[in-house]
Amino acid sequence: MYEKLDKALADAYRQASEGKGKDRHAGGKPFDRQPIMEIGRMVGPGFGLGQAMKKSQEAARMIDRGNHMHARQELLGAINYLASVVILIDEQNENPPF
Repeated sequence: MYEKLDKALADAYRQASEGKGKDRHAGGKPFDRQPIMEIGRMVGPGFGLGQAMKKSQEAARMIDRGNHMHARQELLGAINYLASVVILIDEQNENPPF
């Protein structure tokens, strides 16, 4: 019943681990030591939340122009930024709710 959600989340994972995220940002480091996480630790969750908002806004403009594939990539990036905030929250709480 959740196959489409699973695919979208898997695509976001692949973008971070194999695609643009790995190529531009990883520097051979694991996800939790990449700038997406380190900057969030320095300045707080607003960083990841703001980046996700920016990417969502960019995606909306792309959709308006009919550029759906690039919009999709921006939204996958937004998912990864939101995931970084979830990770930060989990780091601060020993017992996450799930």
